[in-house]
Amino acid sequence: MRVYETQHIRNAVLLGHAGCGKTSLAEAILFFAGATTRRGSIQERNTISDYHEIEHERGTSVFASLLTFEWNGHKLNLLDTPGYDDFIGQVLPAMRVADLGLLLVNLQSGVEVGTELLWKYTEQERLPVAFVLSKPDGEQANFERTLAHIQQRLTSSIAVLHYPVGEGAHVQGIVDVLSQRLYGPDMPGTPAQPQPVPQSEQERLQRFREQLMEAVAVADEQLMEAYFAKGELSPEELRRGLRHAILQRAVFPVLCAGAETAIGLARLLHFLTDIFPAPTELPPIHTTDGKPLRCDSSEPAVAFVYRTLSEPSLGDMSFMRVYSGTLRAGMELVNAQTGATERLPQLFTVLGKKRTEVTPIVAGDLAATVKLRNTHTNNTLHEKGAVAYTLPLIEFPPPRVRVAVLPVKKGDEEKVGSALHQLQEEDPSYRVEHAQELRQIILHGQGELHLAVARWLLLHRFRVEAEFVEPRIPYRETIQKPAKGYYKHKKQTGGAGQYAEVHLLVEPYTNGMPDPAGLTVRSKEEHDLPWGGKLVFLNCIVGGVIDTRFMPAILKGIMEKMQDGPLTGSYVRDIRVSVFDGKMHPVDSNEAAFKIAGMMAFKHAFLEADPRVLEPIYEVTITVPDEFVGAVISDLPSRRAVILGVESDGHYQRIRAHMPLAELDKYSAALRSLTQGRATYMQRFIEYVPVPPHIQQKLVEEHRTHVAEEA
Repeated sequence: MRVYETQHIRNAVLLGHAGCGKTSLAEAILFFAGATTRRGSIQERNTISDYHEIEHERGTSVFASLLTFEWNGHKLNLLDTPGYDDFIGQVLPAMRVADLGLLLVNLQSGVEVGTELLWKYTEQERLPVAFVLSKPDGEQANFERTLAHIQQRLTSSIAVLHYPVGEGAHVQGIVDVLSQRLYGPDMPGTPAQPQPVPQSEQERLQRFREQLMEAVAVADEQLMEAYFAKGELSPEELRRGLRHAILQRAVFPVLCAGAETAIGLARLLHFLTDIFPAPTELPPIHTTDGKPLRCDSSEPAVAFVYRTLSEPSLGDMSFMRVYSGTLRAGMELVNAQTGATERLPQLFTVLGKKRTEVTPIVAGDLAATVKLRNTHTNNTLHEKGAVAYTLPLIEFPPPRVRVAVLPVKKGDEEKVGSALHQLQEEDPSYRVEHAQELRQIILHGQGELHLAVARWLLLHRFRVEAEFVEPRIPYRETIQKPAKGYYKHKKQTGGAGQYAEVHLLVEPYTNGMPDPAGLTVRSKEEHDLPWGGKLVFLNCIVGGVIDTRFMPAILKGIMEKMQDGPLTGSYVRDIRVSVFDGKMHPVDSNEAAFKIAGMMAFKHAFLEADPRVLEPIYEVTITVPDEFVGAVISDLPSRRAVILGVESDGHYQRIRAHMPLAELDKYSAALRSLTQGRATYMQRFIEYVPVPPHIQQKLVEEHRTHVAEEA
């Protein structure tokens, strides 16, 4: 592949609900443009885009893939992305480095839940969007109905550029509103020849053309004046105004393309290369400190790593977009986040799994390199000796589901941990947690399907067998009332013995509480606990019955017991402990003795202080279509959820509720079943609250059984 200048490069991302035809359209485009010698098929498992074994097994995209090809004097970087929300960690990086989102809408099913979710992400990213109406040959295809769906559920600011003549099995071609010509099927390497628009379509064509001119004029004051003065816009005015309106997200053009019928492929590519502007004409990206970074190949090089992929034959491959300057093989760049210097051994253009070495790579282009040891996803690289620009990070949504991962074979713990961290490196929407408190490795993901893919990858790619089990809950323990406890530790072993006696008072801690009645506070320590909550430790000893030097040992014993709570072995929080009496021996007393006495006195007092087990509560925001609101609301009380309110959000309702983590762990699959996969939810931790008495009793009994088994 030859080297292209920035003005002849285009970057677009294919977006859409699962099954809307993104991969099929990509295959049809590649075949038409001559990038492949045959059109790949999902059914035959030979697509360029979905080339991973798991994608062949599932028949759907799991990973985003870069498809670089040439057409009509331009270099096009097309990013094909998965359609399920579980794989948003693959979609967001592709959106970040693309200049235009091609949001596919199936003409048979219209706007689907995935379409709406992706639309919201494009709004967050301020990504220009063109709608591509796919599958015009489908039996239930309906162009006007789909337009109405888009206007009702997404945006009314649309402008039709292409529309089909005929639908379903009778589709003849598409009408290009700009050129006012009809185009039939495209042949490989040969675009369809323009034909006159049939008389029966003239009224429809003029309606869409007038709507297009009005939409473009509204977005530009000068064009508005010209439109009012002349009653129309010239082809050049229309083209220029359309560019401006698309970039401002003031107008969203509607295109039409069919993969099976090869209709609209050339017109779609024509839109990308002749209507949509080059990277040099786009607004500059801004660095983290707000400075604009122009897309200029003559400036110092700045590149952003948006994805990392481990290839068995090549090792880690880093995908990047060059935002400024020019990259060459052998060049040294500095990682703006770590300060590490990286050498670019090779540069590749990428077509699915095919890599073609090329150099240089200019500003505005996408490429890949290998063997960057200290550079990861979301890192910015800049030319050595140049200004250290840092580009904004891709923000991934918080995880919604979690699972504990256990190695099947003893001794594979390190292999499992290493494989999970590689998964997180390649898809940062995974999160790996080594939960010391729970004594488990927890894998957090976006949904059940996301976790299922992780399990498949562990077994088939990393060759490690792992069991996915229900994760433990990070319960907490506390007390409800004051109680006193004491313990005498006495041990004689022949030589010097051990002796310590500790009397203490435990109380529920609240902010600003008064000193304990009847006790004199000699010293006070406040400890913010790593697991949340507080421990306040008061020295109330009078008369020197316990020497001050033993107080740290008593505190240490209490802290150790707080890490292994008396009820369930969970962390203890929000306690005030007052040591008010005790005894010591002039010879046998030492720190070890007082540590044990402090620990046991605390345990005895804790168990007398109306102890409670606390569970984590999350605020859950569920976005659900109107027709499923009743089913979702009816289901929530069975999960011990407290409904806070319901708000309208277009054609969706937003339900807010508080739900225990113990129930939330199982909610993803249940919600998918209740709503046919059309609802989504977000969660965030709120607080710890006491569990119901019957659940506390069950947890305590389970802990006793576990301790007895380990004894």
